[in-house]
Amino acid sequence: MDVSPRQTEEALAARPAPWARGRYRLSPLTLRILAINVVALALLGGGFFYLGEYQQKLVATQIAGLETQGQIFAAALGEGAVQNRLDGAPEALAPGLSREMMRRLVEPTHIRARLFDTQGVQIADSRSLGASRETIQVEELPPPERSNVILRLADRFYENVMARIAWSGNYLPYVESAAPTAADYPEVGHAFQGEIASAVQRTAEGGLVMSAAVPVQYYKQVLGVVLLSSGSSEIEQAVRAVRLSIVELFLLALVVTILLSIFLAGTIVRPLRQLAAAAEQVRRGATQSPIIPDFAMRRDEIGDLSIALREMTETIRRRMNAIEHFAADVAHELKNPLTSLRSAVETALRVDDVEKQKRLLMLVLEDAKRLDRLVTDISDASRLDAEMSRDLHSRVPLGPMLGTLVAVYREAGGPGSPLITLDLPDGAGAEAAINTRGNEERLVRVFRNLLDNAISFSPPGGTIAVRLRRAGDMIRIAVEDDGPGIPEGKLGAIFERFYSERPAGEDFGTHSGLGLAISKQIIEAHRGTIRAENRLDRDNRLHGARFMVDLPADSGAAARL
Repeated sequence: MDVSPRQTEEALAARPAPWARGRYRLSPLTLRILAINVVALALLGGGFFYLGEYQQKLVATQIAGLETQGQIFAAALGEGAVQNRLDGAPEALAPGLSREMMRRLVEPTHIRARLFDTQGVQIADSRSLGASRETIQVEELPPPERSNVILRLADRFYENVMARIAWSGNYLPYVESAAPTAADYPEVGHAFQGEIASAVQRTAEGGLVMSAAVPVQYYKQVLGVVLLSSGSSEIEQAVRAVRLSIVELFLLALVVTILLSIFLAGTIVRPLRQLAAAAEQVRRGATQSPIIPDFAMRRDEIGDLSIALREMTETIRRRMNAIEHFAADVAHELKNPLTSLRSAVETALRVDDVEKQKRLLMLVLEDAKRLDRLVTDISDASRLDAEMSRDLHSRVPLGPMLGTLVAVYREAGGPGSPLITLDLPDGAGAEAAINTRGNEERLVRVFRNLLDNAISFSPPGGTIAVRLRRAGDMIRIAVEDDGPGIPEGKLGAIFERFYSERPAGEDFGTHSGLGLAISKQIIEAHRGTIRAENRLDRDNRLHGARFMVDLPADSGAAARL
């Protein structure tokens, strides 16, 4: 069944407006704002797991502390646990006395202390009680599990996550030998050379063991090595405390973010719905003067939108008026040659003189050419925007294009024609490297219009200079002539349609008055600018006119320069 245009319009009018659909549901815009804010905060909060730099500083501090304590232990053992020979020379460390001193020195601390003699044999270990082979090993027990189920689950979740990402760095595995010797610990070997050495190793459970080896010396003679080591439990607790503090702040920030996001969304969605309702009234034509809410006092994008909507009707009216004025200008420009054409034809029918009839026919031919030129330019101006939007992606080498164009004009010039010069950047291949993106045919038309304009205003034997330069991301082409310049106050008017001020002595109707207007339209479609100025010397004397075209440089070409 066929549907009439009226029925289609009535069906569209009966459909609910987009702004009214789902009025009582949570706005999609609100959901987007909420999601973006929460996700951004979640990503930021997720960083609380990554405290690698903080952990490394704690490890470095722990090792420094172990080295300091090791120096104290070594100094005490060197003074009080050395066996001397009959001649008074130091012989070795006394095992029993060394173990007793080690036990007393390590009591106030929570570290493990071991002592190796010059043969690499371990003679003391703070985790062993007793002096015989059947010693008792002291091991730290893990803390008891929490009674609260939620806290236990939280602890397990934390441990599982930290098992994957907790420690950064490439550490060697820590191996506890059943009968340890100095060879099992590289840092002890360095200490036997009289140096303080340290190491960090990873346990099978994922923790760290930090150790520091300090030589026991008696008058610079190394009699043994003290090896102090500690686990990373205190560091893990410190890092965990920091993480928990961050989590608490994150949860608080999350609640505040959600509330503020909902409030922010409300300040955006409500006025948008009101503006959409007013726009719908304009579309439906429900009232002659629809009232559009005024949010200009907000001084934000919604305020700008309300201003734009309030001015929408006036803008449309202005555009319609501009179209009407353009149509009137076109009708006026077409009417002049048509009137002249009609007058010439009517006169030719009344006269019998063949010579007069030929002159009148020449006028008819000139008016026909003028009409053809006007129709062509008007057609180009009316469809230029559509053409530009379809083809602005080709690479245009401006140097070769201008070189070819100038060469064509030089060949076509006769005696007394202006001299056209081309000034390109210095350097081999520089002109080929200056490219832009656009429609080469349309850009050629722009520079043909500028050259034609310069030739028509230049005196006989004058000079027209074309210059091409690149400055950063922009390319500038300047066309200069030695003509009379541009009248005061007309620097902008010359780019208007049907601007009719022409050089003295030029036949009426030689130009349509659309050349510079079309050139401006083409350049702006290429995201560039075109402007005109008068050339003045130091004494402010007029030397001609200058037209400057600025075009964006092709980024691909810039990457190769």
